[in-house]
Amino acid sequence: MSKTSADMNPIGHSCRSLSTAEKLSEDLAPKILEKRELVKGIFEYLVFAPNVAVKAKAGQFVVVMPDAIGERIPLTIADWDCERGTVTLIFMVVGASTQKLAKMNPGDRLEALSGPLGHASEIENYGTVVLVAGGVGTAPVYPIMKALKEKGNKIIAIQGARTKELLFWQDKLASVSDEHIITTDDGSFGRKGLVTEPLKEILEKDKSVGRVVAIGPAIMMKFCAKTSQPFGIKTMVSLNPIMVDATGMCGVCRVNVGGKTFFGCVDGPEFDGHLVDWDLFMARQRTYLEQEKESMDWYSKGASSWKE
Repeated sequence: MSKTSADMNPIGHSCRSLSTAEKLSEDLAPKILEKRELVKGIFEYLVFAPNVAVKAKAGQFVVVMPDAIGERIPLTIADWDCERGTVTLIFMVVGASTQKLAKMNPGDRLEALSGPLGHASEIENYGTVVLVAGGVGTAPVYPIMKALKEKGNKIIAIQGARTKELLFWQDKLASVSDEHIITTDDGSFGRKGLVTEPLKEILEKDKSVGRVVAIGPAIMMKFCAKTSQPFGIKTMVSLNPIMVDATGMCGVCRVNVGGKTFFGCVDGPEFDGHLVDWDLFMARQRTYLEQEKESMDWYSKGASSWKE
């Protein structure tokens, strides 16, 4: 029987040896091995990046550059395989840079893939953990779930999307969950409604819940934190501020948490959701919307010339 990445990797840990991965190729440049469009506009890439795979931990991220003139795109590591020297990355096409990344194919080499970056998730035995995954946030939630499950936690997963056509990795989340709840805004699959509704019901009836993790759109994470706050249950969120260098040098990714300024790249990406200044965070996310639209329009009209 062939081994899965979950069989070969110590869940939630970094790997100890690069030797097997190094034997695969003397060239360690990041290379796309597999590509899948999971749902419309959301892609899964399996990338050969052994230097990242041997050190990756749940909750960390990488910075990807499709080519030398592209933006630096931060992506949370969705999975990794130490033996093969691979990492799994999932992204949604939202602008010119992710559009460019989506046009790449197996065999193509990325200009750069830096990481793993950021602090790993806090992994302890909390008793019962509720993990809320919204949209593309399903990807970063998965390795955190695996790591928490290995620590002996009971795992309740709440997976939400606007409609069933945007759901993916349901089988993966179900495989490491004791309970798996799916919601869609329009009721096209699972329970109709928002993820905060089952979250509140669970917190009201299950007193063993010791931690909540919520990853997804900022507005979803904000209201998950507001839902859990009256119960006094610490709620960790993974913030995705605008980021440039991802090493703490530029300060673009600063966030206000508990009245203090932190950098999302080196102090995060995970923070206590009850302490995040959500209004400021979401306002900063909208800073370059006009420029992003112009860039997307430019790229759509002359993608080939930009790539050149």
